[in-house]
Amino acid sequence: MAKEDFYELLGVAKGASQDELKKAYRKLAMQYHPDKNPGDKKAEAKFKQINEAYDVLKDEQKRAAYDRFGHAAFEQGGGGAGNRAGGFDFGGGNAGFADIFDEMFGEFMGGGRRGGGPQRGSDLRYNLEISLEDAFHGKQATVKVASLHSCETCKGTGAEAGSKPVTCPTCRGHGKVRAQQGFFTIERTCPQCGGGGQIIEKPCKTCQGQGRVRKERTLNVNIPAGVEDGTRIRLAGEGEAGMRGAPQGDLYLFLQIKPHKLFHRENADIYCRVPIAMTTAALGGSVEVPTVDGGRAKVTIPAGAQTGQQFRLKGKGMSVLRSTARGDMFIEAVVETPVNLTKRQQDLLKEFEGTGGADKSHSPESAGFFAKVKELWDDLRG
Repeated sequence: MAKEDFYELLGVAKGASQDELKKAYRKLAMQYHPDKNPGDKKAEAKFKQINEAYDVLKDEQKRAAYDRFGHAAFEQGGGGAGNRAGGFDFGGGNAGFADIFDEMFGEFMGGGRRGGGPQRGSDLRYNLEISLEDAFHGKQATVKVASLHSCETCKGTGAEAGSKPVTCPTCRGHGKVRAQQGFFTIERTCPQCGGGGQIIEKPCKTCQGQGRVRKERTLNVNIPAGVEDGTRIRLAGEGEAGMRGAPQGDLYLFLQIKPHKLFHRENADIYCRVPIAMTTAALGGSVEVPTVDGGRAKVTIPAGAQTGQQFRLKGKGMSVLRSTARGDMFIEAVVETPVNLTKRQQDLLKEFEGTGGADKSHSPESAGFFAKVKELWDDLRG
């Protein structure tokens, strides 16, 4: 299924400013947040799509790449399902357009980077999902990597013990052969040695002459505090082994942060919607809220607080990567209308209403709104 255009997903024009993107994102994130849609899988999927779109478009470089190449700009190695296995992308995370060009034209342009010796092993991609708390504190993660590693029997040479590779008789060790076609001389990879310049007469029985075998390894990875969704961690030399002793590729960990039940993250700031009792909102008081570090914080609610009003807790947000600083936490008040009232409670509210409880001095927003409605109707009648 084709992915939806990121701009259409956020409901903004392609030339939208960062402020417009941020405003659109926050509105949609609040609408589809799992906390507001408990058990709704569609809303949860939409929330992840919105986060992915904003993560790309808020970054100048990612946005430029997306505007030019679309979703293909972030598809590792250009591969589909056939390149994926167990959470990894096999086939070279550093492939890109240069390798595609080599594949198409390298045979006619001197072989490019593909001839003349063993090639470096492919890069691997591993998608690692962590919690928001893990992103705040940092953690030691354990990942299992199933990939091609140097054969221990032949030490990566591909040859049986006591033997060694010999010079390819077809290309005489150059890894390339030339053929004359009319006015053109075409140079292409040697079909016998595959560009390595050598052949194995007695291949290793363990790896069948490849110099590498597939096995699973366990790696311990340090996830630093303050990482964001989409952060990439490079582990040099932990990718696939190259053919016949060539260097290993790299392993790239892409971090995905799971949606939180209570908190919504925006860069280093944390947002939390907190229900406030009507009496507390009217008379003032305080509420105790959880913080992302596992602690608690007391928030003073002033008399007359309204739904949507925000209260800032300085330094109670996310950790900042490679820093001791922290972002802020914003509490958004949601005034809750009481339900299941007793007869006595209903009578008290009616008494309050009867004493002018709903006039403009007590409810200025509703009074102002209906005054504007009256002016509109008067204008229409006039």
